Amino acid sequence: MSQKFIPLSVPNLKGKELEYVTKAIKTEWVSTSGPYVNEFEEKIAAYVNVKGAVSCQNGTSGLHIALLVCGVTKDDEVIVPTLTFIAAVNPVKYIGAEPIFMDCDDSLTMDPDKLSEFCNNECSFINGKLINNKTKKHIKAIVVVHVFGNMADMEKIMEIADKYNLKVIEDATEALGTYYIEGKYRGKFAGTIGTVGVYSFNGNKIITTGGGGMIVSNDKELLKRAKHLTTQAKSDELYYTHDEIGYNYRMTNLQAALGLAQLEQLESFIAVKEKNYKLYKEKLKAIQGLTILNFRDIIRPNYWFYAMYCDKPYSLNRDQVINYLSSRGIQSRPIWGLISDQKPYLDNQKYKIEKAKKYLEHVVNIPCSSNLSMEDVLYVVECLMNPGKA
Repeated sequence: MSQKFIPLSVPNLKGKELEYVTKAIKTEWVSTSGPYVNEFEEKIAAYVNVKGAVSCQNGTSGLHIALLVCGVTKDDEVIVPTLTFIAAVNPVKYIGAEPIFMDCDDSLTMDPDKLSEFCNNECSFINGKLINNKTKKHIKAIVVVHVFGNMADMEKIMEIADKYNLKVIEDATEALGTYYIEGKYRGKFAGTIGTVGVYSFNGNKIITTGGGGMIVSNDKELLKRAKHLTTQAKSDELYYTHDEIGYNYRMTNLQAALGLAQLEQLESFIAVKEKNYKLYKEKLKAIQGLTILNFRDIIRPNYWFYAMYCDKPYSLNRDQVINYLSSRGIQSRPIWGLISDQKPYLDNQKYKIEKAKKYLEHVVNIPCSSNLSMEDVLYVVECLMNPGKA
């Protein structure tokens, strides 16, 4: 008998995906025009309760456009997290701007206290602009990443942004469905609090279109410009007149068809992920040295990824855990390598990177698909209880 294999995070395509995609094919609306694209934009906007949404090819292209519509230029700087996937930072370089790297707190999201400290102590606020004392450049925006479906401390971050006239771009590519249940932003979804938010529908996200992304905002003019830029910046569609450099970033009708079927199941996906998260958390209490990290108490997370913290007295370190689980047919992974340590960013400014280093050394992501069964969870836990007994 072949060994059981449990993937880390895979799509769950058990709804009307085939029905909607087949309809798109039969009607021959398969490219970047078609009714499903508009419908998907409208339904995402309705779900997260914003004034509009603009579809795009992926989360990375969405973040590129978000930076552009926020007015970031090659002469500017942008504060970004070091603990994230590199796609959150690369678009800053696409524009020619420079990132400044910030540490995380225990939520794995940007540390608002260090952010405030940096703005207060390392910058000057002159004529409505935050100027970096070291480089003399204008810091124009913050990219906040809601890591693993958790929510950054948006109350503190928005206060800092308002104080220093900074645009806030929410990278909510991992956090569709996460929202505040308490506090100033009660009822507000990840991606809808800052200037602009971006979602991703990559194959491993909580809902998928294969690829694809979505830009959301309550600023209609910003959305209008985002739509303009993602569709090659045509000022006259009939005569193909273009008034600036645009991008071929539009989502296809086939992708949108898939997305609509997935969106219909989003809440049920979250319910399964929550159940499995709590099961992992309860069962791993019996293993000293292994802990599932918490989500913020004041949010309803989407439970996208489970972060397991490995430390003594557990007998295996991070890499040994990953290799051992692989030998038992269980896919896992380390957290991302810190972006400030990556070759393209070694010369960029970073501020007191401490906790991110600790979490990098100790966090392992374990299987979290929305079609993960209770038996799968219990098998993972059983293997972790008996390390090395492959």
